[in-house]
Amino acid sequence: MKEKGCIKCGHKEAETKEIATTGTGLSKMFDVQHNKFIVVYCTNCGYCELYNRQTTTASNVIDFFFGG
Repeated sequence: MKEKGCIKCGHKEAETKEIATTGTGLSKMFDVQHNKFIVVYCTNCGYCELYNRQTTTASNVIDFFFGG
């Protein structure tokens, strides 16, 4: 069975961070940051993917990041 890791460099370790962003229209104009995401990134090369925070948990996201 092929081992899984970062799709860019093959490294086996990842970490997560949470970010918030503005949307469009009035939320952008008033800098209302209501879109929340989990960023999963490779600790070796920095490759990252964003996941909508409302639809998943951090542990499942890391598994998905590694193709699990």
